[in-house]
Amino acid sequence: MVSIILASVFIAVVSTEPMVREFAGPTLLYVEFVFGGIFLVEYMARVWSAGSQSQFSGFLGRVRYMRQPMAVIDLVALAPFLVGLSGPESMILRLVRLLRLLALTKLARYSTAIRLVFESIHSRRFELGFTMLLAACVILVSSAVLYVVEGDGQPEAFGSIPRAAWWSVATLTTVGYGDLVPLTPLGKFFASLTAFAGIGLIAMPTGILAAGFSDALSKAKADADGVEGNVQ
Repeated sequence: MVSIILASVFIAVVSTEPMVREFAGPTLLYVEFVFGGIFLVEYMARVWSAGSQSQFSGFLGRVRYMRQPMAVIDLVALAPFLVGLSGPESMILRLVRLLRLLALTKLARYSTAIRLVFESIHSRRFELGFTMLLAACVILVSSAVLYVVEGDGQPEAFGSIPRAAWWSVATLTTVGYGDLVPLTPLGKFFASLTAFAGIGLIAMPTGILAAGFSDALSKAKADADGVEGNVQ
């Protein structure tokens, strides 16, 4: 099943190339319908087998299972395969094509490592949320400061806080495109502070996720050792 998921994602990616669609459009459409059929059977089988669990037994229980976040994502990812994606190019059509990439979420059911990553994110969601809130505050403050300091000299780039926010995000994430730069000494000073703050803010979620993944891996190993001990 993992190979089918990866193959479907590969087809979804290459089909965004106009030359590929022109050369192998009908074949790609047929392959996508095949993948859609496989995913539909797999989805229906999971909905049916969910009834074996007490909380999802019966018709209403299966409906409750279908309302679970992962089940909803699976259904949304399944729709583009079955509807078909032929027609004139448009932004809506491109958006619908992108929904096929949600098939990657199915890998979490077949890969222990990916499942552990999701578990680590969930277990550290409050710490990550605080980090995101802190980053948003830094972006807002740095954007406001650059708006005040550089707004008169560069109104196109820093003439408002939303305009300055693009520079703040690029600097805080240590990307630094260089398309917008402060020119005044005071602006450069605050830009330096923002850049240093970005180093710390990037490191924080990295450390949080690493600790969460380590805890999830240790728990998985302990559970596996416990199962082996019971078998013996």
